[in-house]
Amino acid sequence: MPYSNFKTLDDITQTFDVIIVSGDSLFKEAAEVSTSSALVNILEENVPLAFNVNTEKARSEFIIAPVIVEIRRLLQRKISLFSGIDFSVDETRNLNGFCDFILSYSSNQIFLQVPVVCLVEAKNDNMKGGYAQCMAEMIAAQIYNIQRGHSVNWILGVVTTGSNWRFLKLEDKIISIDFDEYLISQINKILGIFVAAIHQMSVQCA
Repeated sequence: MPYSNFKTLDDITQTFDVIIVSGDSLFKEAAEVSTSSALVNILEENVPLAFNVNTEKARSEFIIAPVIVEIRRLLQRKISLFSGIDFSVDETRNLNGFCDFILSYSSNQIFLQVPVVCLVEAKNDNMKGGYAQCMAEMIAAQIYNIQRGHSVNWILGVVTTGSNWRFLKLEDKIISIDFDEYLISQINKILGIFVAAIHQMSVQCA
């Protein structure tokens, strides 16, 4: 069963031994990060275009991908990013299929090594509809790292329409959904959350 077949939070809690919580602002302390002039120019051009085309593909190519590339630049290319990768971890638990984007705490761009961020494009601008798929991918990333001896204490999840961004956190068996939702106009805060989260994970990676 591909990750996208997980549709509801009940699908997650009934399939996996996890608890889902919400209500807290997870990353309010994360400092904003200045956006490069290159990304500013790209978003000024691409955001209106993506909204007018109004397809998932347009939002992915014109907004989401440039933001993810900027994160890689900010982290001095010490992370790798994968788009549309086959991430089949455990077919017996339906943790298989393709992921929209995965960030790895490894500079190796040839193959995936240490997945730490799972990003899901919300279908039809339905943010809540993307939570379950994102959670399934986060659980798969946690299992993947455990199997390979990577000491990553938590996984970051992201659900986005391109214009709206919501963050999730999987730590042990608890999945937290951030109370705050960020707009692409708050790009400095969005970048700051990614950078802060990945820096926090760095001391936990083998």
